[in-house]
Amino acid sequence: MRLTPERVADEYEWVRDRTDVVVPLINDVRADLGDLFDTEVAPVSEEAYREEVDRLFADGDRAVNLATMIALLRELDVKGDYPGFVVDEMLGRELAGTIAGTQPLRLLGEATFHYADVSVHAEEGRETAGADDLDAALAAGFQTRLPGWDWQETESPFAIDRA
Repeated sequence: MRLTPERVADEYEWVRDRTDVVVPLINDVRADLGDLFDTEVAPVSEEAYREEVDRLFADGDRAVNLATMIALLRELDVKGDYPGFVVDEMLGRELAGTIAGTQPLRLLGEATFHYADVSVHAEEGRETAGADDLDAALAAGFQTRLPGWDWQETESPFAIDRA
């Protein structure tokens, strides 16, 4: 695979234009997790999703890594899917974590990927074996980093202020 600034821009546009698939997945995951944890989680708008895609891809070092994983998952297909199961799971988990950010959000994004992945299936119009993992990774990563969770709205009580 050859990755150029033009290819990164193409992958950015593809992700940015995927609102019709990713935003409903984000909101489904948030609703499910909110029910599981007995909390209200604000839904994500298409505009908020696009703005966050813009922010992530504005960081060139992160953008090249995001674009690489996205391109790999978009093209990854293994006859019968099962032999490729591990690699598409690994790429999906890593993509979700990279989108989510630094710890602890990274770990939450990775964990949420596995939750989202069980509800996204290749036979739902996705063209390759990696495509379902790609959609699950985008939903998990963005739902983790975007505001809407109560615990993210306040300062941590564990911060040490030495001033």
